Amino acid sequence: MTRKSRRLILIAACGSVLALAVGLILFAMSGSIVFFRSPSDIALQAIAPGTRLRLGGLVKDGSLKRGPDQAVDFAVTDTNATVEVHYKGLLPDLFREGQGVVAEGVLEPGGMFRADTVLAKHDESYMPREVADALKAQGRWQEGGPNKAAPPKPTTAAADSTLGPRSER
Repeated sequence: MTRKSRRLILIAACGSVLALAVGLILFAMSGSIVFFRSPSDIALQAIAPGTRLRLGGLVKDGSLKRGPDQAVDFAVTDTNATVEVHYKGLLPDLFREGQGVVAEGVLEPGGMFRADTVLAKHDESYMPREVADALKAQGRWQEGGPNKAAPPKPTTAAADSTLGPRSER
């Protein structure tokens, strides 16, 4: 056997082991992968009940209904379609009607979405990329619009009186 053929056999063996490792990793992760969907995606695609996914959009105005034992019903919309959501638990402090939300859970028969996690945007300029893309397509989200806060002005040591002269630092 020549050096060239031994090298090719070694490369093929390493490639096979690498492909097997990647395949095993992907198989192990297949149960925990959750796909993002907008309400329009759910309405257009035949998603089987029991499918775990993330639903993102805006909380529809007037849809928030609180029940006993921290039960909450609300609707998520992307202006084209709406999905009813049932959630039991504490909502984030920034959760309110008309704001962006991402809910993770299971689609039930009849189109009801039972969420086990609800996330709200955390500041004035944050929106999950998928939600922002869906809202941009609907014309409801403008980049750099009124939702964007002005960047803070830089300060210098000379302008900041609380730091004192440079020799004291």
